[in-house]
Amino acid sequence: MYRKAEHRLQKWKASQKKKALLITGPRQVGKTYIVREFGKANYKHFVEINFITTPTAADIFSGDLNADTIIMNLTAFIGRPLENGKTLIFLDEIQECPNARTAIKFLVDDGRFDYIESGSLLGVQYKQVPSYPVGYEEIFQMYPMDFEEFCIANGVQQSTIDYLRECYEKQQVITDSIHQTMTNLFKYYIVVGGMPDVVQRFIDTHDIGQVVGVQRDIITQYRQDINKYAKVGKNMISNIFNNIPSQLDDKNRRFMLTSIQKSARLRDYEDSFLWLSDAGVALPCYNLSEPKIPLKINEQSRLFKLYLNDVGLLCSMSLENVQFEILQGNLSINMGGILENAFAELLKTNGFALRYMNKKNIGELDFVVQKKNDVIPIEIKSGKDYKTHAAINNAMEVKEWKLDKGIVFCMNNIEKEEKILYLPWYMVMFFKSENQDTSMIVNVDLSGL
Repeated sequence: MYRKAEHRLQKWKASQKKKALLITGPRQVGKTYIVREFGKANYKHFVEINFITTPTAADIFSGDLNADTIIMNLTAFIGRPLENGKTLIFLDEIQECPNARTAIKFLVDDGRFDYIESGSLLGVQYKQVPSYPVGYEEIFQMYPMDFEEFCIANGVQQSTIDYLRECYEKQQVITDSIHQTMTNLFKYYIVVGGMPDVVQRFIDTHDIGQVVGVQRDIITQYRQDINKYAKVGKNMISNIFNNIPSQLDDKNRRFMLTSIQKSARLRDYEDSFLWLSDAGVALPCYNLSEPKIPLKINEQSRLFKLYLNDVGLLCSMSLENVQFEILQGNLSINMGGILENAFAELLKTNGFALRYMNKKNIGELDFVVQKKNDVIPIEIKSGKDYKTHAAINNAMEVKEWKLDKGIVFCMNNIEKEEKILYLPWYMVMFFKSENQDTSMIVNVDLSGL
């Protein structure tokens, strides 16, 4: 299946002063598959070492960590010679071998081969690494398949995507047949999500029962990871994870610890929330005191929503038969949290930090993002009342905030009314942060010296 990560890997390979590429992300997002396909297609020699399936491979890094010793051990382990400049070494599940992470510094300095590291839960395993290879790794975060990738996997032609992009850029109405088809595809995406194995099962069978079965297997793996890798607070982490669906089903959607335990305090659970975030399993979305640049300074870190990293997994953890209701178009208020979760993960994938605002006399803005020097309030609408958005209206009336545009994602076609732009749900695939993979080159003028 097509993944945009391929472009990032090609860009890394073409770089002059190449570091090791560290691919992070939660389990089952397709890290191993994309590296394997890339390595076989772009290198004469591709070596894959998985420290979970082949635990004895850790012995390669058990002695001296100089490059000559490691490469001698490596070639002995795989039983064949390797060519300088034509070999990619892929160290998968590297969290199981902290010494290999430390050795990257010496291997990159040596320069004979290219190196890609990958693993799940790297964010929660860093304390085990003897010496972190600062300056020798280029980090790339992978997420589940976004909606555009989902569309391509399901047979949507590039010409259709180009047409939709043009409509988005020019704010032109989309033809009814394409609009309806894309709306239905977005409903499928909500149910299926973006985990590659799940998407493939959907494409092969179109059987939602089988789709849910694969999703539940992934959820089981996540729970097993908590038991295996969480050093402390396993029960707290599990309780938070299991409560994400019910918290998002609440009208407020803010994560309330009292739902887990009446006497619970954030200071006791803070490390547990961080664990889920660092593991890539959960996506925190912080409340803003006010929507002014820089947004980071205005975050209220003790008030937040917590989304799951994949909306399909959320559906599989939610109410019985919720998939049928969504596919029938019943995205009513009690399912608003599921739709909101889909946008949380897609906005995050598109390069935005997740923030919202809930303020007296204003109301709740589902998301507030920064795009260049603009702060944009966003509301996600599931029903026909999409033109009712009091919170955006109230926020725009506050002169000191200088909000001159707002976006409502809804079921309907593209429409513009004064400062509000109404976009179909699926148009989120074109709404991206301006700082994604861009360069800012400045000219340093020292003539005045």
